[in-house]
Order: sequence, then C-alpha cells, then structure tokens
Amino acid sequence: MFDIKSFYEAKSVADAVDALVKDPDAEIISGGTDVLIRVREGKDAGRSVVSIHNLQELKGVKLLENGDLWIGAGTSFSHITNDPLIQKYIPMLGEAVDQVGGPQIRNTGTIGGNICNGATSADSASTMWTLEAVAVLEGPEGERRVPVSGFYTGPGRTVRERTEVCKYFLIPRESYEGWAGHYIKYGKRKAMEIATLGCAVRVKLSEDKTRVEDVRLGYGVAGPTPLRCRKAEEGLKGCAVADQEAVTAFAKAALDEVNPRSSWRASKEFRLQLIEELAKRAFYEAVRKAGGEVNA
Repeated sequence: MFDIKSFYEAKSVADAVDALVKDPDAEIISGGTDVLIRVREGKDAGRSVVSIHNLQELKGVKLLENGDLWIGAGTSFSHITNDPLIQKYIPMLGEAVDQVGGPQIRNTGTIGGNICNGATSADSASTMWTLEAVAVLEGPEGERRVPVSGFYTGPGRTVRERTEVCKYFLIPRESYEGWAGHYIKYGKRKAMEIATLGCAVRVKLSEDKTRVEDVRLGYGVAGPTPLRCRKAEEGLKGCAVADQEAVTAFAKAALDEVNPRSSWRASKEFRLQLIEELAKRAFYEAVRKAGGEVNA
C-alpha cells in the first residue's frame, strides 16, 4: 500500500501545472519508479500526486527542422534505446539508459524522471552532460530552457520548481553530428545495480581519424552532482588518438576536477582509481566507434 493523499491524472502539461499550483502539497509523477519508492519508505507519504504518465505530448523522439533532436521527457528508457533516431544519431544515450535497473524499470521509468530526480548516479546524466542537452520546463510563469549542465544544484536537487513540468530535452545538432561516444557504468553487479561510477566520453575526430578535434568527458558519482571535466578535455584536443601519453594525462587530469566520496558502495580512493581508468577505456572505445584506430 502507498500512503497517497490523492491522485490526479493531468489532461495536458498546462493542466498538470494548474493542479500543482492549486495543491501546494502535490508532487508530479511520471513513471513513478522513484517517487513511489520514496512514498513507500515514508519520505513523501501523505502527499498528493499529479500524474503526467499518459501525456502523449511528452513522449517520443523527433528530428527538428534545424537538425536538433527532441526527446520527450515522458519517453521511457526502453523506447529511447530502441528508437531509430537515437540509434542513428546518439546510440550512446540508448546504451546508457539500457543499463538502468531491469526490464520493468526500463519499460516504465522515463528520461525526464531520471534527470529531474537529481541523482548523481543517474545513468543518463553524464551522457546528457556530454551531449550538452537542454531541458525545457513549463510552469506558472511560462516556459524556460535550462542546460542540463546547470540543472543540478546539489545531491538530489535541481533548479526545477515544484510547480514546473519538464516537457522535453533538446540535443543540439552540433553536439551529435560528427561525434561518437561511449558510456561505461561500473557496479558490483551487471544488472539491477546503481552505478558506483559512471563515465561518458564523446569524441570528434579529424577527417583522417588520426587526431582528436574535440572531446567531452562526463562523470556520475564523481561528485555531489554529475559533472564535466573541461580542463582535462582541453588538454587532449589536437592530440593524436594513438598518443598514449596524452590519453594518460587526460585521464589523470580529471582527478583535479572531481570530488567523489566514500560510501557503502565504494571508498573515495577506489572511485578515484575508477575515474582515471574508465576515462581511458571510454575514450578508446569512443575513438573506435568514431572510426579511429588505437593500439591500447
């Protein structure tokens, strides 16, 4: 049994916003894989719930006229993984969310919920950072756009107001065209596991596939929020993909930009080892996917 005060199924995003404004005790719910767990544990017990689960305007993936990718916040993980546009343009995101929980969670949980939950361990988060995704929110004051890199304010906290609904995400054309990437999730088990560390690397190679024109390095569980290691990225730009010393320096430089903590899943020291090692592994795999050759 779930201790819920009331349940309201919104007819549209505007209707959901209106319901949240009218009931100061109400909370938004989509797939419910996070909210209902909190209710069951007593953390959000007795609250009203406004469901946006069945709003078709929040679902799907589209290629816009300007080339940007549109991803509905209510799109489930399994739909993202299997969507032809995702597979063609940003398969890295589909592979990342395919590592969330088990099949039941992936069929129900949504990309919007995964980001709005604010967890640094979210499997989509570090990939969305390296894709330079933009979240589009609608609230009582209208619509606003927030880069995912500015979305998180602390552990489990985001800039989204209680009365706002996350509608969709935009992936700029320049953030996927000519790029390839790879995400590695480290956990004690291969399935049904929250990430001990997540590492996302995206690369854009020179025309002859021998040099790094651009690179992005993102992490989950390497700090209180997901993060990008921009200084480490700068150090690798222009280097040969086969320059192992440059790649080693790239991975080591990331250690100056992270702030992992010890938890029952792993010590800080072990996470620091993972941060350095996974950066190299994810980079080399991203290079292979981009058509480059490495000897690592």
